[in-house]
Amino acid sequence: MVRIGCLLVPDLPLVAELRAHPELDGLPLAVLSEPGARATVLAASPEAVRAGVHPGQSLLHARAVCAELRVRTASPALERAAQRALLDVALSASPRAAASPSGTGAHGGEASVLLDAAGGTTLFGSEAGLAGALTARGAAVGLPAVASVASSRFLARLAARCLAIEAERGSVRVLTPDQEADFLAPLPVDLLDPDDALAEALTRLGIHRLGQLLALPRRALATRLGPGVQRLVARLRGEEHEPLLPPPRDRRLSEAIELEAPVERLEPLAFVLRGLLARLLARLSLRSLACGELDLTLALADGGRETRRLGLAAPTLDARVLLRRLRFALESAPPPAAVEGVGLATEGQPLRGDQLDLFRPAGPAPAELDALLAELEALCGPGRVGSPRVADDLRPDAFDMGGFRPAAGCLATLPSDPPGPRLAARALRPPVPAEVRLRSGRPRWLRSAVANGEVVHCAGPWRTAGGWWCAETGFDFDHFDVQTSDGLLVRLRCDRRRHAWQVDAVYD
Repeated sequence: MVRIGCLLVPDLPLVAELRAHPELDGLPLAVLSEPGARATVLAASPEAVRAGVHPGQSLLHARAVCAELRVRTASPALERAAQRALLDVALSASPRAAASPSGTGAHGGEASVLLDAAGGTTLFGSEAGLAGALTARGAAVGLPAVASVASSRFLARLAARCLAIEAERGSVRVLTPDQEADFLAPLPVDLLDPDDALAEALTRLGIHRLGQLLALPRRALATRLGPGVQRLVARLRGEEHEPLLPPPRDRRLSEAIELEAPVERLEPLAFVLRGLLARLLARLSLRSLACGELDLTLALADGGRETRRLGLAAPTLDARVLLRRLRFALESAPPPAAVEGVGLATEGQPLRGDQLDLFRPAGPAPAELDALLAELEALCGPGRVGSPRVADDLRPDAFDMGGFRPAAGCLATLPSDPPGPRLAARALRPPVPAEVRLRSGRPRWLRSAVANGEVVHCAGPWRTAGGWWCAETGFDFDHFDVQTSDGLLVRLRCDRRRHAWQVDAVYD
């Protein structure tokens, strides 16, 4: 049997503002349609409504009836983030969920999501338990909502809409199939959002309740009112074909905020980032995901836009580590202008479990390792901390730097026999200049900042050449392994193009 749940927030502009600014909760607050004195009220808090402020009023009228009124301009960025957070709440309880189309008319400020509630009794004991868990999780992320469960998408959304009108936030309603007809009978036809022509025709026929509409013969309705009324009746009877709700395909989560005034200093900007991170991590934890690479977007006061991608050593939910990573990035490369908007986005990643080695001490936690890498990069500069990798270059000493990623699932094994002495070359970057005297074309004396003295043993030369087609990147080296009288073994090279000697490695 198909069972659909609906989670609905009736006043999205107000809820989005309170979610981003919790310090305004409990105060008379009005959300305006636009900045300026000609703005109208889109939504008002219960405290403002009790003082006489209502949606549709002008700002001047609202301030006249409530002198303590706080005002905020509606933010599309905050509303989008609140809608997506509502979807994350639904996905925390069901594998299939989708956002509902926006309401119209008197219900234009509501936001709702639909979810597959067929398995709710298995996880939550009952459908009422599923609805209660949805409202509790919504309140935990700053989204006070109502929840309902019915046999179709339309009935579930209609039940939630009625619940939002007549009940307190956090209320739930479960409609069994045999209760749906009794529930629909006393409801007004206006809840269906009919178009103006259909609403006028229903009023002319004296149809004000859904029960009256369902009692009329369907063929006569189609003849008098057109095919549009047949679709409404099919929805009410649960006869409309509804495809399955889709599973989530995108794990990218984002939070954004538009600042009231441009910010130039780091501390106020860090305060804004702390709030964004808290909301983003709360949504990630709902879906049992962690923060992967973090994308920081800054809207600048001069009209520019700056985007930075911050890599992480491992997915994490530690807000302190992520905030320190953001602070180091902004300290090392401050924005070129004042910031008037901030956005954070990440691709949710599963939390990685570390397999500990029984014979070695535990390594650093991934979050602590990421904080250490961020501090080192702030000290050494961008691109100077990471893991070396082979570069796509013909030069024998060419290499590149990539992000540090500790290998997952690597278990250390104890060797059966103790290893013998090994010779390793420690490359010098940059190579050390050297003064060399030759005998029969081979080095016999060396002076440098690394090794000095007579050459006791010499092996080579080994010639390496390439890039002859380019004067800038071409190279032609003769390498010698030499041991000097001071006991050091070094790798000496002769740059045949520049006629210079260098020590480019020391053998340990």
